[in-house]
Amino acid sequence: MATAIDLTNKVALITGASQGIGAQIARTFHAAGATVVLNHPDLGTTRADAERLAAELNALRPGSADLQAANVADAEAVRAMMQAVKAQRGGLDFLINNAAILRDRTLAKMSPDDWEAVIDVNLTGVFHCCKFGVEVMRDHGAIVSMGSIAAIQGFFGQTNYAAAKAGVQAMMRVLARECARRGIRANAIAPGVIDTAMAATIPEAARAEMLKNIPLARLGTPTEVANVALFLCSPLASYVSGQTLEVNGGWRG
Repeated sequence: MATAIDLTNKVALITGASQGIGAQIARTFHAAGATVVLNHPDLGTTRADAERLAAELNALRPGSADLQAANVADAEAVRAMMQAVKAQRGGLDFLINNAAILRDRTLAKMSPDDWEAVIDVNLTGVFHCCKFGVEVMRDHGAIVSMGSIAAIQGFFGQTNYAAAKAGVQAMMRVLARECARRGIRANAIAPGVIDTAMAATIPEAARAEMLKNIPLARLGTPTEVANVALFLCSPLASYVSGQTLEVNGGWRG
């Protein structure tokens, strides 16, 4: 007998939802019946990408996808975004912290700006979204934040990224305790190398070396990460909180 995940009448906000893993999480939650709020930073093509995704989802189910422009590194912009979600949708059930950037350099070559830009978006941005998101989240909701295999493996040239993602994973363990009284669960996902536009920038030689460390001998897909996020927000994961689930094809370094 199949077990279906039904998120009808639930509201999910996904940060960095204009492309890649974030866009697939939005599609997956939407397919399960949720109303989705697509956050984008309004930089480059992100607005146009998010608008196309919203149009795609609203064509399937009218009025089921909203857009919210906000740079998660900006506390006031995030606070305003969460208040807008409350005004428009009555509150929030699921928060998916997916927005992230890369500024890879060795420590010797990494500038303070490289460090601060990544920490501001990838770590402080998660803090902002959790702080203001929990204020409008209904009891028995769930937070899922994207960590990374980089936090575990410590990849060369990713001092800023690895530190930020390790911080996110630790933050979820704390929030699991602090939010438990309201029945809100908090977990992280640590993806391995996922076949996205970001992964496409990895030099072929480096990709080949990475594949040697993956027992399943392939890159992951955005759908495989999105399915884990769906599980963590579903009743099937009702006793899972404070955890980091590694989605990496078995990579152990």
